[in-house]
Amino acid sequence: MRPLLATLLLAGLSAALLPDAVTADETGRRIIVTGSAEVEAVPDIATVSAGVESQAPVAAAALAANATAMNAVFGALEASGVARADVQTSQLSLDSIWENRSDGGAPKVVGYQASNMVTVTVRDTARLGAVVDAVAAAGGNRIFGVSFAVDEPRAQIDAARERAVADARAKAELYATAAGVKLGAVMSISEGGGMGPSPAPLFARAEAAADTPVAEGTVTLGATVEVVFAIE
Repeated sequence: MRPLLATLLLAGLSAALLPDAVTADETGRRIIVTGSAEVEAVPDIATVSAGVESQAPVAAAALAANATAMNAVFGALEASGVARADVQTSQLSLDSIWENRSDGGAPKVVGYQASNMVTVTVRDTARLGAVVDAVAAAGGNRIFGVSFAVDEPRAQIDAARERAVADARAKAELYATAAGVKLGAVMSISEGGGMGPSPAPLFARAEAAADTPVAEGTVTLGATVEVVFAIE
C-alpha cells in the first residue's frame, strides 16, 4: 500500500471512532441535581378490605354459607350508602382444611374453608367506622387493610412539584457557589416517582354502643424531580 493512501485510510478510521465534536460542545458543563418535597393533606376517601370466611365439612356447604353471608354484607354496604361501583371483589377462594394424624399417618381433609373478600371505598371518612360495624353485624368476620387517600390530589401534588423544583435549584446554586462557577439556565427537568399516601391503622372497637373509632389523620403526598442546569 502506498504511504499516502495508508495515511488517509488511517485518518478516516480514527475520525469515525472519535465522538462527534459538535455533540461534545453541545453537552457542555452541567450540574445535575435531584429535588424533592412533601405536602400534608387531609384524606377524604378510605378503602378497607372486608369479607367472610366460612367453614363446613363439605365444600358445597362452605360455599353456600359463604354466599349467604356475603349477600348480607353486600346489603349492609348498600344500606350504609356505599355504591356498588365502590365495592370490588379482591379474593374468592375455596381451600381444604387438613388435620395431622396423631398416629403419624398421612394428613387428612376434615373440612373446607370458603373465603370471599371485597375492597370497599368509603367516600365519607367520617362514616368509615359505621360502615365497618355494619359489615361486622351482617356477618363479615374478616376486616383489615384500611388506608386513606385524597380523591383529587392534583393541587397538592402540583404544590409538591413546585417545591421540588425550588429544592433542586437551591441545591444547584449551593454546588455552583462551592465550585466557584456561575449557574446557568435549566437544560432539562424529569419527574421521578411521587410519594403516595401513607396507610393508617384501623383501631379496635372501644365499646359496643359506639361506631368503631377510626383516626384518618393526614396523608403525605410528594414529588421528586431531576433538574439539569448549565454552567456558564
